[in-house]
Amino acid sequence: MNHPPSPARRRRTRLSRLLAVPLLPLPLLLIPSTGSATETADEVLGEPEVTSLVRLAVPDKAAVLELEQEGYDLAHYTKPLDDGLEVHAVLTEDEQATLEDAGVRVLGVLEDAGTLATVQQERRSAAAAAEATEAATDTLTPLRTEWFTSVGGETYLNLEVKSDAPASVTVTADWDGGSVTLQRFTDAGQYMYHRASAPIAVEDVPDAVTYTSSGGGELTVPVTQWLGQPRKGPSPHYASGFVDRYLDPTEVTERVEELAAEFPQLAEVVDLPHETNGYRRHAQVTVGTLASHAFYVTSAAWGHEGGNSARLVLAADAVDQQLSVDVDGSVATVHLQTDSAGDPVSTADEVVAAINAAAGEVMTAAPYRSDSRTGVVTATGEFALSDNLSAPDSVSRDPFEMKAIRIGEQRDGSRPGVMLYCQEHAREWVTPITCVETAERLLRNYQHDPGTRKLLKGLDVFIMPTVNPDGGHYSMYDYNWQRKNMTNYCGPEQSDPARRTSWGVDLNRNFTVGSHQDGYVGASDNCTSAVFAGPDELSEPEAQNEKWLTEEFDNIEYAMNTHSYGGYFMWAPGAYKPDRTPLPRPDFGTEEHFWEASEHILSTIQDYRGTAIWPGRTGPVIDVLYSAAGNSADEHFYEGDIYAWNFEVGADLWDAEAGRWRAVGFQPPFEEGYQEAMEFSNGMIGMLEVALEQAGDVKAPTSDLEVTGTEEGSVSFVITTDEAATVYYTTDGSRPTYDSPTVESAGLREGPAEITVSNTTTVNWFAVDVAGNVERNYDPEKKANNYRSEKVRVR
Repeated sequence: MNHPPSPARRRRTRLSRLLAVPLLPLPLLLIPSTGSATETADEVLGEPEVTSLVRLAVPDKAAVLELEQEGYDLAHYTKPLDDGLEVHAVLTEDEQATLEDAGVRVLGVLEDAGTLATVQQERRSAAAAAEATEAATDTLTPLRTEWFTSVGGETYLNLEVKSDAPASVTVTADWDGGSVTLQRFTDAGQYMYHRASAPIAVEDVPDAVTYTSSGGGELTVPVTQWLGQPRKGPSPHYASGFVDRYLDPTEVTERVEELAAEFPQLAEVVDLPHETNGYRRHAQVTVGTLASHAFYVTSAAWGHEGGNSARLVLAADAVDQQLSVDVDGSVATVHLQTDSAGDPVSTADEVVAAINAAAGEVMTAAPYRSDSRTGVVTATGEFALSDNLSAPDSVSRDPFEMKAIRIGEQRDGSRPGVMLYCQEHAREWVTPITCVETAERLLRNYQHDPGTRKLLKGLDVFIMPTVNPDGGHYSMYDYNWQRKNMTNYCGPEQSDPARRTSWGVDLNRNFTVGSHQDGYVGASDNCTSAVFAGPDELSEPEAQNEKWLTEEFDNIEYAMNTHSYGGYFMWAPGAYKPDRTPLPRPDFGTEEHFWEASEHILSTIQDYRGTAIWPGRTGPVIDVLYSAAGNSADEHFYEGDIYAWNFEVGADLWDAEAGRWRAVGFQPPFEEGYQEAMEFSNGMIGMLEVALEQAGDVKAPTSDLEVTGTEEGSVSFVITTDEAATVYYTTDGSRPTYDSPTVESAGLREGPAEITVSNTTTVNWFAVDVAGNVERNYDPEKKANNYRSEKVRVR
């Protein structure tokens, strides 16, 4: 008789196909829901396995997506290797073994219980190779050829070039004093470009780099500077460094309330309307030492409301007795059916049914990870239920009322709004203190720093320091790797106590644009997946609060979502479908604004200790990281018409002794976490400066049309502008309006796209900058004719 493969077997089979390596028989990672299971000890059934943050090597991004779909808990981190990608995952020892047997190479452990203990102790003390291919001349397009300095003053090259060869080619880069073979970067099976796997350290900056392709293409490109241009600093008395330890969400919220009370003329608290589920759980206990006869019970009351006082008693106290259940207060006593020798004969299914029939007001029961357990229950004695929550009494177990702090001289909607929000993912401990630090700087520097006064005079700033308070508390006190909130949507088969670290919704996958429900990649409908999108779009109150803020205060024009780690700086589009069809890309002018603003913001980050966010980690989410279905930045950009960015604090640090870049992790020692908070708070201030500059921009853009190519029967041209601006144009002789086509990007970092016409054509167009200034003051809504116009001739 043929039996269907178990869930663990199916996972191994998919990984085997993906990684294309033979697999040896593996122990089951999870006890399957059908068939027999590995005999395990009682304490293993009742407790989650020990987990660590592990560095893995996989072949490509397809492998990353497969790991996500299989339910592995991945960090926001990828780094090119010579033979694939480095990714980081929160894994149990069994999961590590399963992946190693499947051909995934384990590079080492980044964070484990030991590193957590160190960080927690600090907190307590402070609180008190590319392939060669067929020869065919190709054309190389330069993308990035830049130098920059980073922490410690070291100088690096960042190299990226694109080939139009139809098949894989090898591309090398040569300069005076060095040479490197670039790596072919593909995403979702599509070639993107060739790049250096990491910035290349150099003693001297070369004047130019020559790229040579095995397909015959050659290109020499001048080396330009990325970041590092001189900037005007703050006043000599500018104060910073207001955080001295990692803060839990209760402490963070109290901090912003205290700030609003201290500075009532400049700040107020915004009470967000949707309460969270709360830092609370029902009390539970698993009974039984073998999966075949194990079951678990769950209290009817929340743990803090009496569930933690509940007790289950299993007794075999007479011969030939029938199965029965007595309830006395919060104690349910199960008298097991016995035989003539007094031995229990009740099965787990029978005990579960008896408890549910007689003790439902106190507790309910379910078979352990199955809809049926027919083994005899042999355990006897008293079993205490617990919600397994460890936070101190200062952390409320009730639903949490989320709050934002609103800062500015004029908080009436008359000024452009900026939203800064942190800790959508619970385990990212640096992010909430970054938001707190920024609020402190704005309020405490207002009196004596002219730059801060300008910001608060011209802007309306909203700061949500913790979007995920329930998960944040759980991460800090119970399970430091918690990414999601604490709401459990799993059914009985996945709701036993040992599953408790897997429950919750990834809030940054719960939004409506480019969502998992609409078929986009990078989220899951598996309730235990690290990227579980939730049962519906915007199902979670935390996400609803974020959405509400942007709708209630429609003057918000800019938003920054702060995550960790890896040192990324990203914007829309953030999601694509399985064939890599993305959400609509911004027009060229909007994309240019993202780039221009980013250089300013990233320069402010660099000002603090020299950290340079790599050019290769700057750009649209789908181009520099992965697809993240249903993320909040896409929601705000496409639905709210907001310029929305994503920070990933915690840039890699160069380890000179090891000779490699070193990732910092979610919860680095506070000495490093403090540095990250300071530099990315700088970046938040830089974003406010961008918003203020746009608010004061009254200069209209100018544009030019340039013919770029002529062939018999056609002519191509581009329209360029002197600043980031959207260009609307027509080629049919009509007036251009806001409904006309716009100039798009030619490709990732490739400038404006060419427009080709086959007949002599009159091109009419106008440009509009980010501030809304229209070239020549043309009004496309009226019957004006002062738009730009030029005839292009076909020979």
